[in-house]
Parts: sequence; C-alpha cells; structure tokens
Amino acid sequence: MMRASRPDPARAVAPRWRHHAVAWTFLLGVGALVLRAGYLVVTDREFLVDQGEARSIRNLEIPAHRGMIYDRMGTPLAVSAPMAAAWVDPTETVLAPGDAEALAAILELDAERIRARVDTARERQRRFAYIARRVEPDAERRVRALGIAGVYLQPEYHRFYPAGEVAAHLVGRTDIDDRGQEGIERAFNSVLSGEPGTKRVLRDLPGNTVKELLLDSPEDGDDLFLGLDLRLQFYAHRALGQAIKRHKARSGSVVMVDVASGDILALANQPSFNPNDWGARGVVVRNHALTDQFEPGSTVKPVTVLAALETGEYRGDTEIDTSPGWFRVGRKLIEDPLNRGVLTLAGVVAKSSQVGITKVALALEERAVFDALRRAGFGSSSITGLPEETAGFLTDRDLGHPIGRATIAYGYGLTVSAAQLAKVYLTLASGGVRRELNLLRDARPLPPERVFDAELVAEVVAMMRGVVAVGGTAPKASVAGYSVAGKTGTVRKVGSAGYDDSSHVAFFAGFAPAERPRVVAVVVINEPSGELIGGGSVAAPVFSRVVARTLRLLGVAPDEIAPRAEAVASRSPKRSDHSVENAESLALGVWPQPPPGQDTSVIRL
Repeated sequence: MMRASRPDPARAVAPRWRHHAVAWTFLLGVGALVLRAGYLVVTDREFLVDQGEARSIRNLEIPAHRGMIYDRMGTPLAVSAPMAAAWVDPTETVLAPGDAEALAAILELDAERIRARVDTARERQRRFAYIARRVEPDAERRVRALGIAGVYLQPEYHRFYPAGEVAAHLVGRTDIDDRGQEGIERAFNSVLSGEPGTKRVLRDLPGNTVKELLLDSPEDGDDLFLGLDLRLQFYAHRALGQAIKRHKARSGSVVMVDVASGDILALANQPSFNPNDWGARGVVVRNHALTDQFEPGSTVKPVTVLAALETGEYRGDTEIDTSPGWFRVGRKLIEDPLNRGVLTLAGVVAKSSQVGITKVALALEERAVFDALRRAGFGSSSITGLPEETAGFLTDRDLGHPIGRATIAYGYGLTVSAAQLAKVYLTLASGGVRRELNLLRDARPLPPERVFDAELVAEVVAMMRGVVAVGGTAPKASVAGYSVAGKTGTVRKVGSAGYDDSSHVAFFAGFAPAERPRVVAVVVINEPSGELIGGGSVAAPVFSRVVARTLRLLGVAPDEIAPRAEAVASRSPKRSDHSVENAESLALGVWPQPPPGQDTSVIRL
C-alpha cells in the first residue's frame, strides 16, 4: 500500500501570498483613483464642470419677433413668418450614407453641397454649420421626422412684404439674419428688432432635449405705423410707371405729402424691385426720391418772386419788360423762346420767363433771393429719418457776380432731391410755415417755423395757379373740379463735358386745392427720351392723375373754381406761342438763334 505524499509547504504559501498582493494592488489603485478624483474635484472643479456642460448642455438663442410695419390705415407692409434653420455640430456629427440625400430632397438642396459644408466646418474645427436657412414649417416637420442624430433645428423668422415692389424703396428690406438693410427697416432697426432670448437645455448623446434648465424670454420688437397710405402709394407707383414707359425715361419719383401733418402719404420710385426676391439680379434698391440730386430749374421761381414781394416794390401786377426776348448778363446771353414784351410779375411765373425773372433778381439786394431759398428749405435735409437721404446743395459763393444771382433765381447752381422739393412746396402750401416731413403717422416733429408772410405767400400762390391755366406752361396738371397751384421745371443734366443738351430732368411741383391745400405732390422724370421732354408735358400729367385720385379718395370736396387765364395773361400784343415746351426752353439751353453778333455761350456757374 502506497503512502500518501505530503504537501510541499512552499507551494501552499505561494498562492496565498499572490492573492494578498493582488488584493492590495487593487485596493491601492482604487484608493489612488479616489484620491485623484477628490483632488480634481477640489482643484479643477470649474474645468470639469465646464467640460461636462460642453458635452451635454446647450445655450440656444430664442429669436425675438420683429415688429410689423403698417401703413397709416393699418394695412401690413412688413410681417415676420416663423420658420427654422437647420444646422449641425461638425465635431459631433457624421452624416451616414443616405442622410445627406434625404436632407437634400426635403430642403431642395444638393447633397454634395451639404456634405461639403459639414466637412469644411469640421476641417476648420468649427462647432456650428448651417445646412439651410428659412426652412418652412412643413419641411421642418419632415426633417425632424428623419431623426438624424446631430442635425438640429432652431426657430427663426423670415420677413415678408405683402406690398411687394409698390412700397419697396420706402419700407426697405432685411437680410437673412433679419437685420434692416434699406428704408424703414434700416432706419428703425433697433426699434423693430427687439432683444433675443436664451434657453439653456440638457441634451443626451443623440442630441435630444432632456430638460430645460433656464429660460430668458425674448423681448419682441415694436410695431411701426407709417404716414404712408398704401392706396395712394399704389396710384403713384402705377402712374409713374406708365409715364416712365411712355416717355422712355431712365427713372422717376413721386413724393406726396399731407399738408396738415407733413406725413409722407406716398413715396414711389421707378424702376422698383421685389423685396421678397433676394435672388433677383441687377435690382435697383436706391431710393431716387431721397438720394438723387438735381438742379431744380424753374420750380424755384415762386420763391424768387417771394423775395421780390418782400421788398414791397413788387406786386403781382408789376410790369417787367422782357423785350426783345433776350437779356445780356456780362458776356452771357439769357433768352426767352420768343419776345413776350411786357409781362406782369404773375405773367413771368405763368410763362416761366427767364428774362423776366432774371431782371427781377438782379434788381434785388445781393442776398435777397439766396436768403429766401434758404428759408424755404433749399440746401437742407428734409428730415425724413432715412439714412440714405442726401442734403441739397446751396451756396452763396457766386452771389458777388450778377450771373450767379441770375442763375440761382431760375434754379441753376443749386441741387435738390424730390423729397426736399416737396418740403419747400409744403412751406408754400402752409402759408409760409416751414415744417419737416414725417415718416411715422404719430411722429412728433420739430416745431413749425414761420419763414414767410402769409399774405405774400397767398399772392404767390395766386400766380402759381396761372401755371396750370390756359396759356400757362402746365395745363396738363389741372385737376377737374379742383384748383391747382404749381410750377414746372425742366433742366439739362451735367455730363462729363458740362451741360448735356440731350439729357434732361422734368419736374412738376404743386398742391391742391389751391385755396385750402390738402396735398403737396412732386413728380420727377429723369432723362425722358421720347418726343416730349418738358415738365409741363411729361411730369404734369402724372401729377394730375395721382392728385385727382387722392383728393377723391380722401373725400376732399371740389372747390369748383375754374382756372382764370385772364388773371395771369400777358399784357404784350397777342402772338402765337410755339408750345408749352418752349416756355422752359431757357432752362434746357435749347434757345433760338440770337441777333447777329451776340454771345451764344451757355450759361454755367
């Protein structure tokens, strides 16, 4: 019988020692980890918290609702529609095969372009990349239904303009980030935009919101009510467009103002643009009525006549001898289209006699006409509140020369915009009280200032009525059933070689009814190239159509005062006029041949 072997003491001890060694090693490791964790919690707490939040907590901006823009009647001109923006965090998102194609099909984009945006942002170590902006609600729901991890949707607004191109230049538009770029949208951006809010959320690994931690509500923008009447704006826009097309003009503007308040009832430009179409190319967004400056020509003559009346030496029936139809000022020759003989001061206005107004201006004190123009509002901003408005130009540097005083009296050597000219004629329509133009319906403008005597202004207004009467330069500006006071203007534009005989600007500025004015309107047609180019033939008919519709729409009762041609008739022997175009031909520089030996150089400053 074999004897059982005895266990080896060395073998029995070895496993027990290894067990203890492993146990102690494990305990020491755990202790080291606990100590390290405690150390990090104490010393690097802020760093660890930041890293944790960076991976699970998101701060989302809540866009503020941009204020709406209304016309004076409450018709919306600019509204904000809720939409969404699709974006990804390229450092966390990898689009699986088919994801880009699915997104592209819904968002109507190119799949390769989506991949390129994500890859480019990842290479540049950016954590934010847009996939699409202004995603409509239906498309937003379809994108959410895809459930693609890492593709996020956040709310935003898209600006929409119901009036389209009709009010585009005045209302303006915003960019893709809802910031005002032109017009009212830009001028009042801080009022309309409001303050965005913030929402802090806790998200899981796929990007789902687990909990909202903090909410700071947005402060929506304020609404604006303009003085503009969309109905009148439409009339002005349509009539101006027809005139631009008929006379093959380059551009044009209409500005209409409420006499009682100074509110801009209409401000139209042609050509216009559709503010809802950001993809359109070659659109003209410049507001011609505020930015384009022209020499106003004969539209300044009523103010020149006011300066004469203020001396007490002139009245409406004061006679001015315009014979023989031309007048020399130094080496320059100033001419009428024909010899009108003796005209009353009222006849000088009605016939737009350059010779007559020049003789009047040179008989006055050196600064008389300049000071009257300055008081009327020439050379100053109309204070509309739009940033693109440019101030007119008026200088006294040439008053020491007779030719400087002569040319400024009939509208050369100074510049004005359509809006500024409307401000000047608002002063005349208000009986000599100067006020600013208002964009907003409930604006609080600067206090009005009396700059001319009311009785003298009334006398000038009576003369201006002769302009639209039979025998005046603008019978086409008359409005059936209403009295009208106004003045035409036609000027040559300055080119690279001086005044260009083939490039003109045609004006008509006036107000109605003449006795108790309700509206002021200024029409500017830039570079008409048809058979007719004068203000009486090109701009005056636009005034007539727009003002006629406006007075009826506003419920202004007809004053039933027929034009009285005899009140402004010339006292010279009867002779046939060539046309209403010739009444302004001196401003154009298109003059008849002078007597032999006379200087034929063009009047320039």
